[in-house]
Amino acid sequence: MAGSILCPGNCTLRNVPNLVDIKRMGQILQALGIKLKRDGDVLEIDAKNINPTEAPYDVVSQLRASFFVIGPLLTRLGMARVPLPGGCAIGARPVDLHVRGLQAMGANVSIEDGIVHANLVGSQQRLQGANIYLDYPSVGATETILMAATLAEGTTKIENAAQEPEIVDLANFCGQMGAKISGAGTNTIIIQGVAELSSVDYNVIPDRIEAGTFLVAGAITQSEITLSCVIPEHLAPVMAKLNDIGCQVITEEDPTGKTFGGNIQSKRLRIIPGTLKGTEIETLPYPGFPTDMQAQFTALLSISKGNSIISETVFENRLRHVAELQRMGTNIRVKGHHAIVQGVPFISGAPVMATDLRASAALVLAGLAAEGKTTVHGLHHLDRGYEDLEHKLSGLGAKLERIIPDSV
Repeated sequence: MAGSILCPGNCTLRNVPNLVDIKRMGQILQALGIKLKRDGDVLEIDAKNINPTEAPYDVVSQLRASFFVIGPLLTRLGMARVPLPGGCAIGARPVDLHVRGLQAMGANVSIEDGIVHANLVGSQQRLQGANIYLDYPSVGATETILMAATLAEGTTKIENAAQEPEIVDLANFCGQMGAKISGAGTNTIIIQGVAELSSVDYNVIPDRIEAGTFLVAGAITQSEITLSCVIPEHLAPVMAKLNDIGCQVITEEDPTGKTFGGNIQSKRLRIIPGTLKGTEIETLPYPGFPTDMQAQFTALLSISKGNSIISETVFENRLRHVAELQRMGTNIRVKGHHAIVQGVPFISGAPVMATDLRASAALVLAGLAAEGKTTVHGLHHLDRGYEDLEHKLSGLGAKLERIIPDSV
């Protein structure tokens, strides 16, 4: 959605989920004068006319991805004003790598009263290509620099770039608009700047974390589940760990499959649960085990036979769900950035509070496997990244319902 700012015309995005974060990003684009039209999972974006005003703080403060507008605004208009972002409180996610990347391309960037101001220097008409080495393979910084470089003058090289499938998808999207990008999906991305980009109709890749969450739902409830319209390669570390734990994950042809950006053909995945046993997990940047699946696997390993060690190396505050899982009778100890899990035969339902997006999904999964009733509070986190989760699970036979509290 932020990348559509690069195009002075219409962009059509398909396979767009109905999420709170999507709505918030839409509000930010509309505040910039961009026109949006939604029909089901199709989103039309008209960024022909942009008002380079400041993005609304009340929305930006709730959505970290909102900061992604800074690169496209700066490279297309020559200026941008974006408040420092918010989002889930899972640890420090500074924007210094974004800022340093834009500065390396010739931008003047300053932070005043919580607002990031960026503009071209002097008579400079375009950002300038540069060699940029990222101290950490940040997904957000890679995306910001990649988008900014599409309209820069000259060649930009990003070294130690993030390699996540979402990087490749963004590069394919920009490429279909006319950007010249190579190396996306590796640790070195090269962008040859062009003068202008054009309209595109693009099919966004499926959400690998939502798919991974459903695979864990099958494992934790000892249920065989088939997922359609997934890209197995994006789930390789998740599938490998499920196999380690005692499940089988089988890839099948998908007769109703779709083709996504970059001509990627979807497949089906079928999980066949088995006797669950402990394992070791360490979260790492892609292609390592995703931090966004750590909480779900913590819930799964809590009822897996034997001991497990989970090491969270990406975000320092991403084990707060452990305290809530302990309320359900799990045997988990936290030491630094490690969770030591001793599997128990069963867990019990309890009232629990979601602490972030993925923690909310993990608590729902634990509730499905627990004896008795579990009440999960804080569903505003869940709605940021899962569309209609309760109805999808109910369709598989789960007994759960969303309770809308009476207004006070």
